[in-house]
Amino acid sequence: MRTIIFILRKEFKQIFRNKALLPLIFVAPIMQLLILPLAADYEVKNINLAIVDHDKSTYTQQLISKITASGYFRLSGYFESYDEAFHQIEKDKADLILELPANFEKKLVRENHQQVFIAVNAINGTKAGLGGSYLGQVLADFNSQIRMEWIQPARFNQQPQIEVASSNWFNPLMNFRYFMVPGILAVLVTMIGSYMTALNIVKEKEIGTIEQINVTPIRKHHFILGKLIPFWVLGMFVFTIGLFVVSFLIYGIVPQGNIFLLYGFLAVYLVAILGFGLLISTYCDTQQQAMSVAFFFVMVFMLMSGLFTPVDSMPMWAKVISQLSPVTYFIEVMRMIVLKGSGFDDVKLHFAIIAGFAILLMSWAILNYRKTT
Repeated sequence: MRTIIFILRKEFKQIFRNKALLPLIFVAPIMQLLILPLAADYEVKNINLAIVDHDKSTYTQQLISKITASGYFRLSGYFESYDEAFHQIEKDKADLILELPANFEKKLVRENHQQVFIAVNAINGTKAGLGGSYLGQVLADFNSQIRMEWIQPARFNQQPQIEVASSNWFNPLMNFRYFMVPGILAVLVTMIGSYMTALNIVKEKEIGTIEQINVTPIRKHHFILGKLIPFWVLGMFVFTIGLFVVSFLIYGIVPQGNIFLLYGFLAVYLVAILGFGLLISTYCDTQQQAMSVAFFFVMVFMLMSGLFTPVDSMPMWAKVISQLSPVTYFIEVMRMIVLKGSGFDDVKLHFAIIAGFAILLMSWAILNYRKTT
């Protein structure tokens, strides 16, 4: 125990003496947590819409006013022909084209039927899909409004209607920052744990001090614990700052579940991530190698963890990869405990899987570490 205390004292001094490392551990994660949730918004707004109105009637003006009043669209201009409007899409100044035919109002009144044409720039699939969907909803609402004006009240009341009332549970206002902040905090803790651990041990190899440590009577488990515990403590500290200072004070996110359960899961998760960083360090000889390998795996973990896109919508092979990533389970547990208020029974399976990751990665790293090399 005394040996581990000496090693820990040496490691903490080494970390806090490194002026370049401190901002990466403390400042960068906080800045990222402040900036990224503000930019990551799933709600698409300011969709540029080009209008080709061949009718210029009262009804077309009402329809255009309704579209612009929805708040999702921004008019890029009125055009005389479809070709002129399509030129706006080619110059990336318009995302959608709405073409209203001639005699729009006349045909709608006389024949009770009319068609409009919508062209969507599908280079950005998400924006195109949501923009077309929004515009379709506005047109359907405009259609219902006309029906209410034309149909007699007595006859209208006789038609059966289905009214749908939806309720957003655990995030009533559909605030995407509530959804993103816990996930981003989980990714930041992952990056700190994996990067810092891998780089710290590989640095000892590069400067040759690991050879001096290897010839001392320090045992292998003393050295590994001395290397991992400081970053476990720093990971807990950064998580606490992110959860209680940034998430609570800046975004107003109050954890609904048990804080001790959340920290218990984090404690086991950090062991798994530190084991992953240690495992990388056993295979790499330079910091450049370690950074490249850690960056590759963390990017895959982050993009396939369900942070930006739901895991359920991925193909089967991608689901298998996401289930092999500990980040997937931590992000899910973060959202369950912080937003939903889930208890231990809800996350016990995640707990068991992360404990399995911790045992596997740490055992692999310890067995692969050779003190005599």
